[in-house]
Amino acid sequence: MRTHRRPILRRLALAATLAAAVSTLAQAVAAEPAHEDVVVRFAVLGDAEPKPDPVFPGLAAAVRDVNALAARGRIDFVVGVGDLAHRGTVVQYENATAVLQRLDPPFYPIMGNEEHDATVARYLDYAGRWNAEITSTRYVRDRGPVVMVHASPDHGRDFEDDGIDWILAQVRTVAPRPVFLVVHAARAGAYPENAGKGVHHPRFAEVVAEPNLAVVISGDLHMDMDRVVHSRAIGHVHHLHIPALERTKIPDKTRHAPMFRVFSITGAGEVRVDTYRTGDPEPLARHAYTFSLPAPN
Repeated sequence: MRTHRRPILRRLALAATLAAAVSTLAQAVAAEPAHEDVVVRFAVLGDAEPKPDPVFPGLAAAVRDVNALAARGRIDFVVGVGDLAHRGTVVQYENATAVLQRLDPPFYPIMGNEEHDATVARYLDYAGRWNAEITSTRYVRDRGPVVMVHASPDHGRDFEDDGIDWILAQVRTVAPRPVFLVVHAARAGAYPENAGKGVHHPRFAEVVAEPNLAVVISGDLHMDMDRVVHSRAIGHVHHLHIPALERTKIPDKTRHAPMFRVFSITGAGEVRVDTYRTGDPEPLARHAYTFSLPAPN
């Protein structure tokens, strides 16, 4: 009897292990929109601008991971929120470019305050190397269920009246379709973790008041995703922070984990935002954020 008991126990243990694995997989699949339901999926990369040395291990790791996600599933494009090149120096641009040219999906960046430490012409030169479509610091992309408005700051991390007018015109032109606004910095006060930093132009309040503005995607603050509220609805607008890839500053500089975020939008207007730590093929469940796009009037 004993000679048969051990194989039976081993089979029972194996069955239990397989059942647990299937259950875990089922939960993971249920937590994400089915691939056939997703009409747009894109990744967003945060600030890099490493210092003092122009090396980009976090950016390189994110590029590898995004390429792997694209190979095994779907990433339609990648968004950048600015501050790739510290102080906009040539060596930073050159080294970042060597990494970004390995990115498989098309890359759609904007400027940050670091790029504004140099010239717009230099930024556009390098942005054109990352993606030949990029010929301006502001542009609009129609992505089916949503319209992506990419708005570089006019100086530093802020806007002039001209920049505000341009954003408002793009948002209003496509109304009532929902807009995802990509800016380097959120409106000052949107993240109380550093309420004094961000866009201070008073008319940015008009932008976030537009009824079809659904999302503001921003970086700049270098926040630790595990120690801040990184995703929040303020009124009808969802504010989504993109963590920095090379340095964390808020709430302090004691620890840093490179992360990026992936947005999945279904045909029914459901949006899921997942956060990936570089080197981990699965998203961090604790940072998942979901919401529904407003129904057109």
